[in-house]
Amino acid sequence: MPPFNLTSLTPATFILAGIPGMEKLHIWLSIPFCSMYLVALLGNVVMLFVIRTERSLHQPMYLFLAMLAITDLILSTTTVPKMLALFWFSAGEISFGACLTQMFFLHFSCSAESIILLAMAFDRFVAICYPLRYVAVLTQSAVAKAGLVVLLRSFCIIFPCIFLLKRLPFCGHNVIPHTYCEHMGVARLACADISINILYGLAVPVAVVVVDVVLIAVSYVLILLALFRLPSRTARHKAFNTCGSHVCVISLFYIPAFFTVLTHRFGQEIPQHIHILLANLYVVFPPMLNPIVYGVRTQQIKEKVVKVFICPKSHLLQ
Repeated sequence: MPPFNLTSLTPATFILAGIPGMEKLHIWLSIPFCSMYLVALLGNVVMLFVIRTERSLHQPMYLFLAMLAITDLILSTTTVPKMLALFWFSAGEISFGACLTQMFFLHFSCSAESIILLAMAFDRFVAICYPLRYVAVLTQSAVAKAGLVVLLRSFCIIFPCIFLLKRLPFCGHNVIPHTYCEHMGVARLACADISINILYGLAVPVAVVVVDVVLIAVSYVLILLALFRLPSRTARHKAFNTCGSHVCVISLFYIPAFFTVLTHRFGQEIPQHIHILLANLYVVFPPMLNPIVYGVRTQQIKEKVVKVFICPKSHLLQ
C-alpha cells in the first residue's frame, strides 16, 4: 500500500486505472490516440510557426487563432502523454501533487478555450458588422488585454478546485478509474461529504461556459443578419468562409463537451468505459482538427503554409 500522510489522510500517490473493462485493449487504443496527438502537435506547432513568422498574419483574428493553438497544445499535452504511458507501460501511478497539477491545466485549458472562442466571435462580429471601426476597436493592446482576461478568468475559476480537493480526506482510496485526473473523478474517492465539490464543479464552470455560448450565439445571429445585407456576392462568400471555419471549431469544442457533461451527469445507463473513451477523445480530437479546419478553410493560412514550407524547397531544387 502506498504511504499516506496520516495528518491529512492525503495519499502520496494515486493510481490511474485506465479504461475499466478494456485493459486488454489498451495497446490497440494507444495507436489512434498517439496518432491523433502527433497530428495535433504538428498542426498546432505549424500554425504557431506560420503566424509567428508571417507579419501579414499579425492581425487580431490570427493572434486569437495562435492563442487557440497554444491552448490546444496545453490541453492535449497535459493528458495524452500520461495516458500513453499508462497504455504502453502500465505506468498509472501519479503523485497527489502531479494529479492536482494535471487537473488544473486540464480544466484551465478548457475554460481558456471557451473564452478564446468568444473573443474570436467578437472579432468576426466587429469585422463584419462594423468594418470601419475594426482597426480602432481590435488594436494590438485590445488583443493583449483579451489574452490577459483569458488567463485571469480561467485561473480564478479553476484554482479554487485545488483547495476543494486538498481539504478532503481520502482514507486509503487512491485508484482513479480514468486515464487522467479530473476534479470530480478525484473528489469521488474522498471519504467525506463532497457536495461543495459537486456544486462548484458543475455550477460555476458550466454557468460560465453557458454565458460564453449565449454570447457567441448572439454574435453569430447579428453576423448572419449583416451578411445577408452585404451587396457584394464575393464579400459575402469570403465572410461566410471565415465564419464557417470558426463555427466548425466552435462545434468541435462545445458539442463533445456538452455531450460528455450530460452523459456523465444523467446517462447512468451508459457504460463507464464509454464515458471515459468520450472524455479521452475530447482532449485530443478538437486539438487535432482545429488547425486542419483553419488550414483547409482559410485561404490566407493555406497560402502562408505553402509560402513557408513549400516555396523554399522549390527554390532549392532550381
